[in-house]
Amino acid sequence: MRLFERVTRDLRLAATAARALRAVGAIRPDSPRTFADLFEERVDQQPERVALIQGEREIRYAELDGMANRFARWAQRQGLGRGDTVALLLGNRPELPAAWLGLAKIGAVGALLNHHLRGRALAHCAAISGARAIVVHAELAETWQDAASGLEDPPEVFAQGGPTQGTRDLDERLSGLSSARPDRRVRTGLRAGDDLLYIYTSGTTGLPKAARVSHLRGIAMTQGGIVALDLTPEDRSYVALPLYHSAGGVMALGGALLSGGSAVIAPSFSATRFFDDCARHEVTVFQYIGELCRYLLATPEGASDRAHRIRACIGNGLRPEIWEPFQERFAIPKIVEFYGATEGNVALMNYEGKVGSVGRMPRLLRQLTGLRLIRYDVERETHERDENGFCIACGPGEPGEALGRISTLARFEGYTDRGASDAKVLRDVFEPGDAFFRTGDLLRFDEDDYFYFVDRIGDTFRWKGENVSTSEVAEVLSRAKGVVEANVYGVEIPGQEGRAGMAALVTDGSFDPGSLHDHVEGELPSYARPRFLRLQPEMETTGTFKHRKVELAKQGFDPARISDPLYVLDLDEGGYLPLDAAGFQEISAGQRRL
Repeated sequence: MRLFERVTRDLRLAATAARALRAVGAIRPDSPRTFADLFEERVDQQPERVALIQGEREIRYAELDGMANRFARWAQRQGLGRGDTVALLLGNRPELPAAWLGLAKIGAVGALLNHHLRGRALAHCAAISGARAIVVHAELAETWQDAASGLEDPPEVFAQGGPTQGTRDLDERLSGLSSARPDRRVRTGLRAGDDLLYIYTSGTTGLPKAARVSHLRGIAMTQGGIVALDLTPEDRSYVALPLYHSAGGVMALGGALLSGGSAVIAPSFSATRFFDDCARHEVTVFQYIGELCRYLLATPEGASDRAHRIRACIGNGLRPEIWEPFQERFAIPKIVEFYGATEGNVALMNYEGKVGSVGRMPRLLRQLTGLRLIRYDVERETHERDENGFCIACGPGEPGEALGRISTLARFEGYTDRGASDAKVLRDVFEPGDAFFRTGDLLRFDEDDYFYFVDRIGDTFRWKGENVSTSEVAEVLSRAKGVVEANVYGVEIPGQEGRAGMAALVTDGSFDPGSLHDHVEGELPSYARPRFLRLQPEMETTGTFKHRKVELAKQGFDPARISDPLYVLDLDEGGYLPLDAAGFQEISAGQRRL
């Protein structure tokens, strides 16, 4: 990058970052201004403007405020107040934000339960929240009752959407309450640093953890989207992501509300309905995550592809190989890819639209924000340290774990589980006594200070003395003919060091193992080529479209445990061949070269 161009870009980036900091800067952890205050200010400015839309239903700001006020009054009648938790299992409905906004008005905390969970996992999430009550939608009441059977002391259950057996009718109770705001003095002493929500990790590597999201963090998330997309009251945001997650439920929906715009809430994501909905509701922006864009790109081309008013979208996980095809086909003028986590203090934003990058951060800005990349030994699963015992910073092109220095301005708010919180803090990194938040992600940056996501730690594995990035291999596989979706992970082989690459693939009628072999041979070094393939009818993902890998890795490549078609890379034949029980035994006994 030429010096003049670099300086110009740095100045633009600094100006944008300054806007974001100004938006949040007046609110510090000890500030009395909360998310509820900012929402009420918006309501007072534009009570009759539409706030939420779902199907034919439109809810104006004053009506949404009234819904939240009734919920707050109900909670008070239950004896709930500051610091108390109410678990919310309501699905993608306007009642969910109304509920947690109402709790915020009295200083209580909403625990946003994942409505895709079942049984033990759902019960676990409710238990670790410490909820004194749970509000469920009638359609999810049976799901909750099944889960609650595993709890020794389940919370009291209230239902919306109609009376259900074993619950109390919340709709009836709310209808008899005033829609006027609770006395503002009930929030006296409440600070921006106090808890607003509990939002759960995806649970891809175990049971979910409840991340604490303060009023301050909630405001920062919304302002990040507002600044990046230049949101105004004239914008309509399409929210097809789960409202129990920070992306859809806080950044997208909260950004729409605090900017004075409208949020169009989809009951669930539908690739075939997506752009029809956007056109129908005159959507101007949307938020994506994970594989959502790939699903959209896989739909048949149609008239609705460009019959919309969308000017921008924001999200994370848009893979480089589909970025430009997606942007071109659907005529999206601006794509803002970002990097961050619900509980983390590290954030990157690709304001410049650099394909494949999660953002650019010059060295000076990295020093100010506390972002660092440090060397991580994948084989030993530990950080490399120098002769003085301190971590080693990465240079351009060198993958390393991203860390965020913990400070007053870059807090790590942690989880409800103290032990889980402590495990995410790395100390004595560059000097005695310092503390950094561990993202658990490997990133790299180039000579022009653009950052790129490499992989999750644990997803990168070692084979034949080399580190293999699952995300980079999946990116290559996804470009192969007939491959609709790829999920890459490492599997153990008896008597072999490290883990061999395996790919679960969703394919279409044009897939051919021989063609795939030619593709990976031309695109990947020998050690990175998957040794095993598993063809699945559909990919198993979390509610936020993250691939599930742990169970797949446990199942390995044993035909006795897997009913899906399996293939093995035969180095002698030079191709992928079907794997049967006899072949599995040969590999397990070390009789076949891999």
